[in-house]
Amino acid sequence: MKETSLYTTLLFDFGGVLIDLDKQRCLDQFAALGITSVGELLNDCHQQGFFGDFERGLISKTEFCNHIRALVPPVQLAAHSVSDEAIFEAWCSFLLGIPVYKLEALLELKKHYRLLLLSNVCAPHWEWTCQHDFSLGGRNVTDFFERCYLSYELGAAKPERSVFERIIADSKLIPEQTLFLDDSPANCEIGRSFGLATYQPAPREDWRGIFPELRKAN
Repeated sequence: MKETSLYTTLLFDFGGVLIDLDKQRCLDQFAALGITSVGELLNDCHQQGFFGDFERGLISKTEFCNHIRALVPPVQLAAHSVSDEAIFEAWCSFLLGIPVYKLEALLELKKHYRLLLLSNVCAPHWEWTCQHDFSLGGRNVTDFFERCYLSYELGAAKPERSVFERIIADSKLIPEQTLFLDDSPANCEIGRSFGLATYQPAPREDWRGIFPELRKAN
């Protein structure tokens, strides 16, 4: 990867790059509701089945909850009803929050680069993080990013080529001047095919060290 100061735009992934995730906590919450068969559908980068459909905005919140309730054993479902509220509480337990130092880093980086976000995310996860994380200090998400491209609004998800084609055209992004940070090898690979430089952070990595502007700020 070349010196980051040579880029004009930073394109950030959300889950695993900004917000910390805990898949096991989510599985445990669903198990407490009697739902033990969602593990094969959940992934830190690319959700499967109806979770993937929900992340692409292809099914409604009601349809998503009905799919979840269909996984509860009939004898247990007869004993108690699993509410929409309980389902979304379990689903949002996947999210641990964005470390404050990363939010502060974004504010500093925005002084030097265009900051865009590209995320595979469903509406409840995005609403949760806008309420709990990007609202820090009375801010909102527009204080951090010029534009957010979200799979549930796009109707498509990384690593589909249409996602990258759309954001490059919409944002007038210059691939050769863009650094794409994503924790998925598949997403980084497709990004490189469009001419983007990529950086794949490890889980919960403090990636501030790759930016000289942040080293100077500290």
